Amino acid sequence: MAKRPKQFGSLKGDDRIHGAPVGIFEDLYHFLVTTSWPALIGIIAAAFTLANLLFATGYYFDQGIENAHSGSFSDMFFFSVQTMATIGYGKMEPFTLFSNILVSIEALTGLLALALMTGLVFSKFSRPTARVRFTRYVVVGPRDGVNSLAIRMANQRANRIVEAEIHVVFARQEVTAEGDSIRRLYDLPVTRSRSAMFALSWTAVHRILEGTPLFGQTRESLANCAAEIIVSIIGLDETFSQTIHARHTYELDEIVWGARFADVLVLHPDGSRSVDYTRFDDVEMLTPAK
Repeated sequence: MAKRPKQFGSLKGDDRIHGAPVGIFEDLYHFLVTTSWPALIGIIAAAFTLANLLFATGYYFDQGIENAHSGSFSDMFFFSVQTMATIGYGKMEPFTLFSNILVSIEALTGLLALALMTGLVFSKFSRPTARVRFTRYVVVGPRDGVNSLAIRMANQRANRIVEAEIHVVFARQEVTAEGDSIRRLYDLPVTRSRSAMFALSWTAVHRILEGTPLFGQTRESLANCAAEIIVSIIGLDETFSQTIHARHTYELDEIVWGARFADVLVLHPDGSRSVDYTRFDDVEMLTPAK
């Protein structure tokens, strides 16, 4: 049970959307905004270096930079860096028409690049995010006398998610009467789908009653249909007044049958409450797992 479940939807690492554009240049802005910070910084540094290498090559062949060492490509490169960044130390300067034209083009390129990078970094930095933690497993066991599916989440920020709403979906592979293999999604209603103030932890409970998709199902009956439980939460961040969302996917081996979650809510003498994250993923077996 040490496997960590996947997040961000039900697509696996080897799944592909065939026929749709997959190259990063097809939607470059989206790629840059959603990529990691180290990758973005690396891309910006690589683009900056490449652009200066190209301009330095033009200066090198023209040899039109005064006070630069003859035949020194490094001098041309660092002159290009100073020009693009509008530093202007005053040691080197262009004296030929071609180099002056190249400086003008590079200065314009630098201004446009600065504006684009500023907007990109600000957009990425200001993206609303939710720090919602999902348990490693979901459990199926009795709750108020009814066999139920329980999903536990916690808001790891010291604020509240206002009017948080949860949506739980059961996905499985099925074959239609015509013999077509399709992916079917079934909504799993929970006893409380909205929380006015999601502050600490939240356990969503789906009652497995007759007529619901999970009624009568066992681990064995779901073994060959690529079953998944997809959980999504949306709400308003109290601090930034922005809509945030979180999503998590549980596969079949992350559903624990005949179990319940360990209690993690801690009551302090002053009446305050907190979540014991050391036991957040712990489950307690009630009956032998099926």
